[in-house]
Amino acid sequence: MPIPTSRPAQGPGAKRAAGTGARSASAALLLLCAALAGCAAEPPVAPLPTEAPSSVAAPAPSAPTSAPVSSAPTTSTTVTRRPVESSRPTHTRTTPPPPTTEPTSACQGAVVHVIDVANDELALVPALCVATGAVLRIEHIGPGEVTNDSPDLVEQRYEAGIVQIRMIRPGTVVVTIVQNGTPHDITVVVR
Repeated sequence: MPIPTSRPAQGPGAKRAAGTGARSASAALLLLCAALAGCAAEPPVAPLPTEAPSSVAAPAPSAPTSAPVSSAPTTSTTVTRRPVESSRPTHTRTTPPPPTTEPTSACQGAVVHVIDVANDELALVPALCVATGAVLRIEHIGPGEVTNDSPDLVEQRYEAGIVQIRMIRPGTVVVTIVQNGTPHDITVVVR
């Protein structure tokens, strides 16, 4: 069936021209349908689940009773409406505070504490309180002049006149440093 046009077709190819217009219209319609079908092929997006406020939800009946038919739509209408903001219950979550990993005024964090044996008087070095992971770096010292009483709590290395003691576990470590033949003890509390 030819599609009517504003100009009547004339000549021997008139039927072919009319058929070509119908084919292109059909092709355009088919292309439009394919595009719309491609959009509809994707699954619909579901809304995220939310908690219904406890003041809006209807309590479950404990025993079946004969309820009026008109009460069922009222319940579903109440559930689908948003509650007034003032009637919404406030939820307070009490979580225990996380363990303090920040340095306190008495205890430092995972810091590098440097002791220069050539310039510092070891008798004046106070006891230290540091976090696990801290490093006690002793500079200008010879090999074998630094010892500790808790090798299971620390990792000690010597290289080129520097001893580095990394605190790897909580506990108390006594570090002994020999300066001019005199041993000096430094107590390090590792938290």
